[in-house]
Amino acid sequence: MGSDLSIGVHCATTTTSASILYRWMQWLIVPAVIISLTNVASAQQPTDPAPTPSVAIPNFWNPRARGERVEAPQTGRAVRFMTDDEFPPLHFAGPDGMPTGFAVELARAVCDRLTITCTVQARRFDTLLDALADKQGDVVAAAVPLTAGLRARFLATRPYFRWPARFVARKDRGLPAPSASALAGRSVGIVEGSAHEAYLKAYFPKATGKTFTDLSAAESALKRGEVEYLFADGLSLALWLNGQEAEGCCAYSGGDYLENRYFGEGIGFVTRTEDAALARALDDALQRVWDDGKYAELYLRFFPVSPF
Repeated sequence: MGSDLSIGVHCATTTTSASILYRWMQWLIVPAVIISLTNVASAQQPTDPAPTPSVAIPNFWNPRARGERVEAPQTGRAVRFMTDDEFPPLHFAGPDGMPTGFAVELARAVCDRLTITCTVQARRFDTLLDALADKQGDVVAAAVPLTAGLRARFLATRPYFRWPARFVARKDRGLPAPSASALAGRSVGIVEGSAHEAYLKAYFPKATGKTFTDLSAAESALKRGEVEYLFADGLSLALWLNGQEAEGCCAYSGGDYLENRYFGEGIGFVTRTEDAALARALDDALQRVWDDGKYAELYLRFFPVSPF
C-alpha cells in the first residue's frame, strides 16, 4: 500500500510538469521583472535594503553517520549523469538550453567534491532508468522516487530531497494549526485518490474531507473560502502560494509531513548495482556538500520559498 501511494503522488506531480514549469517561471521571473522596473523608476530615490526572508532548509543527513572519506572509482572516463529537462526547479533546461536545476547542480557539486569529470545529458523522463540499465549513462539525477521496486533493480544514495505534505489556509480566517482535534468538523480540500486523501482519513478522521479532481480546483476553492484548509504536496503549494494565482490569499499552516508510507522516501542519485563503489562515493560526497554549505547555497538558489 505504501509504495502505491507514494508512486501515485509522484505520477500526479510529473504529469503536471507543464503547469509546474509555468508556475515556477511566474514565481521567479515575473517578480524579478517587477523589481527591476521598480528599481529603474526609483533610481534617484535611496531606499533601505529589503529584509532577507527566512527559508527553511531541510537536513536529510545524520551528523553522527560520517565515516572516512570515500573516493570515486577511477574509470578513466567521465561519469555520465542523466536527467530530464522538464521538471523545475529540480531539473530543467536553462536559458542556454543546457540542463540545470537543483538536482543537476547538486550532481555537479558532488563531482567537484570527488574531483572527477562528469557530464550531464537530458533524456525523456520515462526512459531514464532503462537507459541506466543499458549503460547509456552511469547515474540518474532526476525526480525518480525511491521505492522498493527501484531498489530491487538499482542502487541509490540517501535522499537529497523529499516532497513534504503541507496544510494551507486562508490568512484572514485565524484558523488554528492543524491537529486531530483542531480539524474536527472543519473542511479540508484534498485531491481525490491521492496519498494526501488517504493520510487525512487515517490521521485526521474527524476532519471533513472535500475531494477535488485536481490541485488547481482545490486551490481555487480554498481561495474562494469554500474549504477552510487544503492538504497537498508542499512543493506545488509553494509555487501557488507565492505566485500570481493565489493573490496572497493563503499561507502554510502547521509543519511538514514526511511519512514514507504515504509520501515516499524522496529522491537520490541512482546507479547500477554493479557500481556500488560509485554509489558509496556519491553518498559520501553528498554529506560533504551538506557539511560545507554548498547544499544550502543551491537550495536557496532554486527554492527561494521553501516547501518545508
